[in-house]
Amino acid sequence: MVRSTAPGRRDDRPPPRSGVQAQGSSARRQEPRHLRPAVCALRRTGPHRFDGHTDGVGPLTDLRLHDARVIVSGGASGIGLACARAMLDQGARVGVISRSEAAIQSALSRALTGHDGQVFTAVADVRDETAVAGAVGDLAHQLGGLDHVVASAGVEGEMGAPLEEVTSQGFRDTLDANVLGTFLLVKHATPHLKQGSAASVTIIGSDSGFVAAPGMLAYNASKGAIVQLTRALSFELYEDFGIRVNSVCPSITDTPMARRGMGVESFDDVPFPVNTPEDIAWSVLFLSSPLSRAINGVSLLSDFGYSSRSSFPA
Repeated sequence: MVRSTAPGRRDDRPPPRSGVQAQGSSARRQEPRHLRPAVCALRRTGPHRFDGHTDGVGPLTDLRLHDARVIVSGGASGIGLACARAMLDQGARVGVISRSEAAIQSALSRALTGHDGQVFTAVADVRDETAVAGAVGDLAHQLGGLDHVVASAGVEGEMGAPLEEVTSQGFRDTLDANVLGTFLLVKHATPHLKQGSAASVTIIGSDSGFVAAPGMLAYNASKGAIVQLTRALSFELYEDFGIRVNSVCPSITDTPMARRGMGVESFDDVPFPVNTPEDIAWSVLFLSSPLSRAINGVSLLSDFGYSSRSSFPA
């Protein structure tokens, strides 16, 4: 089912300081005058939050995505929704795939409003090849072709379950959604991408493809597979067709799925940095842009450098 709608930094280090001014027995940090507004904004949003405010970026936001034709799976919630909105803000036309009609309606009435004739939607479960093929074909027709794909649909699986309690069905369901679903989307998008302009695929992976944590067996396995799938697709699709394939691999991102999987209502006071969906959307825009034409086969970590840390207790 496809239709057109007619609606509608976080930085975990403090800003650099210019010096220290002694006052009595204590010292007070003095930020340069030109940094003080940014410091105030950081204090308002907290050390581990980014409010998504990007006003004033100016010409740097011209990523040559105006009039691009984009399909985003999982585009009605979380990271996928942020990517769809970011593409629309760049002037792209966007086809959103979601397995939930209710989620689509919610997105259209809120985050995706104000983009007359730019948004098209389809209901499909990415694990169902017939449904995916139909949704991609219909959206590509509505969009007038296809230039970029963002594969964001996924599930968290049996989060928190130890090995002995992980069910074979739950393990299989996680791989079907996260790996098979990505494969099917790219498979059926490729004939359209071959005719596209500066075509690209960006997959939403996870730092869980590089590091592991207890209680995430199926999720870890699925995101590890995404890292290698990104490499394999980038080689197969670029040599003959010029289609670039990359992935963005964030650490914990404040989405409904992450809150559900972690069993929390908010990440406001957690003792570790948390991505916003907009953080990841900016990386997706960068990788999708024709200006990134030399970047292919990359799994870009967005984890505040945590995977680079040594276990040595220095």
